[in-house]
Amino acid sequence: MPCSPDVLRDVPLFALLDEEELAVLASQVELRNFAPRQRIFKIGDASTRAYVMVDGAVQVSTIDDDNQFVLVDEPIQGDVFGFASMLAQTDHQTEAMAHEPTQCIELELNDIEVLLRRHPDAGLDLMKVMGKQYHTAERLIRLRASRNPNTVIEEAQTLGERIADAVASFGGSWTFIILFALVLIIYTAINHALGGRAWDAYPFILLNLVLSCLAAVQAPIIMMSQNRQETRDRLRAENDYKVNLKAELEIQHLNEKVDHLLQNQWQRLVEIQQLQIELLNELVHGRHGR
Repeated sequence: MPCSPDVLRDVPLFALLDEEELAVLASQVELRNFAPRQRIFKIGDASTRAYVMVDGAVQVSTIDDDNQFVLVDEPIQGDVFGFASMLAQTDHQTEAMAHEPTQCIELELNDIEVLLRRHPDAGLDLMKVMGKQYHTAERLIRLRASRNPNTVIEEAQTLGERIADAVASFGGSWTFIILFALVLIIYTAINHALGGRAWDAYPFILLNLVLSCLAAVQAPIIMMSQNRQETRDRLRAENDYKVNLKAELEIQHLNEKVDHLLQNQWQRLVEIQQLQIELLNELVHGRHGR
């Protein structure tokens, strides 16, 4: 449906436009309505359009390498989403879905080109939008980087693995060593004091049997705990690698988008200067002709 210039006037991206330019832009863009749970665009879609929030609620999200839902942004009135992908002409890396009746302004790349030709200062507002998206991605990277691998492995561990960790933790403590030494001393002292009535006289065959069984059971339990520690260390290393890789890719992607925007802005300024020179030449030749 057609868009009114009054709607565009409340969008920070178009705050510097005058009435005539707002009217021209309003005649090009469209006002779209989305129902609750309606998908605006999905990951992998061609980014031919961007959207400006007018009213409603939208969640922009993605799925990370662990197949977990990641909330990227919740745009408010006047915010732009899908804009960076449209400028770079790359497929959408996120998904946008309306969560209540939502109204958005639908922009195309040609609309932005016309806007920059008529009002080059609007390029600064576009750069502000890119800067905001950069900070959003940076904040998301920090949040994902704070994910604790210990939490991940604890959520997946079984009851037997929990018992193995507890036994290994207790068996490798001074508390266990001291208690075990006290039990041995008390056990041998009692049997020695009973003399001929002792149930396990010297050389304490029953005690040796119990100690052998204890060592045979405790050794594999400790090895199970060590294997889990190795798994935890490997998860930490993988998590650090993924965080570094995500940060590098995000920064590279955003740099490409900013370079693309600056290049377009520079081309528009050059075109405007050429038009001004042509107008001046026509005026000069017109005066000489008279």
